[in-house]
Amino acid sequence: MAVANTTKTSWKLQEIVAHSSNVSCLALGKSSGRLLATGGEDCRVNIWAVSKPNCIMSLTGHNNPVSCVQFNNSEEQVVAGSQSGSLRVWDLEAAKILRTLMGHKANICSLDFHPFGEYLASGSMDTNIKLWDVRRKGCVFRYKGHTQAVRCLAFSPDGKWLASASDDSTIKLWDLTAGKMITEFTAHTGAVNIMQFHPNEYLLASGSSDRTIKLWDLEKFKMIGSSEGETGPVRCLAFNLDGCCLYSGAVDSLRVYGWEPDRCFDLVPVGWGKVADLAVCNHQLIGVSYNLTNVSSYVVDLMRVKKSGSVIQGMIQDDQPLPEPSLKGSTLRRNYDRPLTTCNAQRVKQSSVSERRSPEGERRSPSSEDEKDEKESSAEIRNPEDYKEIFQPKSSICSLLKNPPVASSTPVLRVEPTVVATAPRPISVVTTRSQISNHTPAPCPDPPQPVAIAKAKTQTSIIFSTRNEPIGLNVGDFLPPARNNRPSVLSDDEALAQIRKGHDTMCVMLTSRHKNLDTIRSVWGSGDVKTSLDSAVSMKDLSIVVDILNIINLKASLWKLDLCTSILPQIEELLQSKYESYVQTGCTSLKLILKRFWPLISDTLTAPPSVGVDITREERHQKCKACFKQLKNLSNVVKNKADKVGRHGSTFKELQLLMAPLDY
Repeated sequence: MAVANTTKTSWKLQEIVAHSSNVSCLALGKSSGRLLATGGEDCRVNIWAVSKPNCIMSLTGHNNPVSCVQFNNSEEQVVAGSQSGSLRVWDLEAAKILRTLMGHKANICSLDFHPFGEYLASGSMDTNIKLWDVRRKGCVFRYKGHTQAVRCLAFSPDGKWLASASDDSTIKLWDLTAGKMITEFTAHTGAVNIMQFHPNEYLLASGSSDRTIKLWDLEKFKMIGSSEGETGPVRCLAFNLDGCCLYSGAVDSLRVYGWEPDRCFDLVPVGWGKVADLAVCNHQLIGVSYNLTNVSSYVVDLMRVKKSGSVIQGMIQDDQPLPEPSLKGSTLRRNYDRPLTTCNAQRVKQSSVSERRSPEGERRSPSSEDEKDEKESSAEIRNPEDYKEIFQPKSSICSLLKNPPVASSTPVLRVEPTVVATAPRPISVVTTRSQISNHTPAPCPDPPQPVAIAKAKTQTSIIFSTRNEPIGLNVGDFLPPARNNRPSVLSDDEALAQIRKGHDTMCVMLTSRHKNLDTIRSVWGSGDVKTSLDSAVSMKDLSIVVDILNIINLKASLWKLDLCTSILPQIEELLQSKYESYVQTGCTSLKLILKRFWPLISDTLTAPPSVGVDITREERHQKCKACFKQLKNLSNVVKNKADKVGRHGSTFKELQLLMAPLDY
C-alpha cells in the first residue's frame, strides 16, 4: 500500500519483506525501471515487479550470502555474486540456471553486463576484475591494478571501455579491445562507490565516500566538475535519459546537478533513508532502499523537478555570480556513436597489467562452491500469473514485436497504469515482457501516431525463422467473418486452392536442392571439406551453402585458412539476406573466423619480410591478405547493420566489437 509523502513531488510506493533473513544487496532493471532483484543472507535471489507485493521468482544455488546482483540490459538474465567469490547467471525467461562461474577468491563487490555481447565483468575484494564469456563459461581477461576492493564496474555505452572504481580512491578506464588501461583518475580522497557513463557524450560521473561527485571528460581525460553539496557518502547516481542533468540519491533526499559550471538545480526531500539504487523511467525516478529484511521503494515525479534554470542557494562554494551555461562542451565533446576509441600512446599507461586467461584455466579455480553442480541451482516461480505476464507473453508475436521499427525516436510503450491508493501520481506497471525489455531513452514525451507505426511495420523485410503465419498465405482468408461482414468465408475448394498455391514450384525447388546435396555428399565422402564447400559455392544456391556451414560451424577444427578465403564472400551475401536463418548462420561463421584466424592474419601481415624465398610463407601471406580485404568489406556491412534494434542489432554490435582491430 502506497503512502503519500508530504510533497507532491515524491512518495513512498510500498514496503515489502524481501527475504527470510537480512537483505544484503539489490538492483533495479535500468531499461524498464520495473524489475527489482534482491539478494539476501539466506543465499537467495528474489525477483519482484516494482509496485507489486508478491515475489515473482526465487533463485537458489548459492551456498553463501549473496553480496551483489545485477540485471543484463534486456532484463532477461540476472547475475548474482556471493561472499565466496562465485557467480551464478540465471535465464529469467526460461526460469533456469544458465552458468556458474568460479574464479574470484573473495567477496564479489561489483557486476556489470556488456551492453551488446554475452560478456560479464565482475569485481571483488581480491582486487581483481574479470571479464567472462557467459556462453563459453570462461574468463576472457583479468585486469589487475587496484590495491583494494573493486566497488563499481561500468561498461561504456559503445561497449569499448570498462570503468572500475575502488576503495583505493581511484577510477581506472580499460580499453577492452587492446586489453590495457587507458588512464587513471585520482582526484577522489575516499572510496569511490558508484560511476555512471553519460548516455550520449564522452563523460563519466563518479560518487565517493569523500562526499563529492566528480565529472570526467573522457576525451581529454580530465576532471571538468566537482559538486560538494552531499551530506554523506555518495552511493547512487543516475543521468537523466537525455543526459541533461545528473541525479544523486542522498540520505532522505534527491539532488539534481548540472555541470560546466557546477551547480545544483534542485533538492527534493524523499524519505528513503540510505537509498541503494536508482532508475529512470517514464519521467519518474524509482529509488529503492533496504533495512534488515525489508525493501522500500519510492517514486519521484521528474516532471516536478528542476533540471535547469535557478540554482539552489548555498551549493556553490565561491561568491562569484554564475556564468551562463557553456554550450562549448556539449557541442565539442564526442558522442559514443564513434566506432573507435581514442586512446593513443600518450594516454595508455604501460604499467598496468592485463593478463590473458583461457576459459579452461579459469573454470576450475579454487572456491568453496566448485564441487557444487549447476543442477543444485533452481528458479522457483512463486507467482505464476506475474511470471507469465512479464516473462512469457501469451503470443509469440509479442517477442517479434519487441523492437518494432518506428518513424520516431520515442519508445513505443503501451503501459497499462495501475492506480495505487493515496498516491498523488501512481506509478505505471509494465504488464508484458516486451514492454519491460525495450524501454529506451527518448527526450520527447509524445508517442508517435499509430499511422506512422503501421507504415514502419510494413517496411520490415526480414523473414523470421520462427513465425506465427506462413509465408505466401493470407491467414485472414481462413478466419470467420468480422462483425461488419465485409470479408467472406472461402469455400472448401477455394481454401484448398489457396493452400496449394505455389506447391508445384516448391516441389521443383526441393527436388533441385536434394540433387545438389547428393552431389555435395559424394564429394564430402572423400574427406576434402574445401572441395565440398567450393562445389556448394559453384552451385549459386545460398541454401546449400547454409546447409554446409551449419555442419562446419559445429566443429571448429574443420576450419582452415583456405576455407576462409572461399567462404568470406558468401558470408557477405548471407548477412544481407532477408532470411533470418541465413543471417544467423553468416554471423556464426564470421565470429568463428574472427576468433580463430584473426591473430594469424594480423601477425602474418605485420611480420617483417623474410630472408630468401619461402613459398609456403608467400602463399600464406597471400591468403591472409585476401582474407583481410574481405573482412574489411564485411566490416562496413556489419557497421551498417549494428544500428538495428532487437536480437540482430545485438549480434551485429558484438561482431562490430570483434572487428574493431581491423581499423587500427
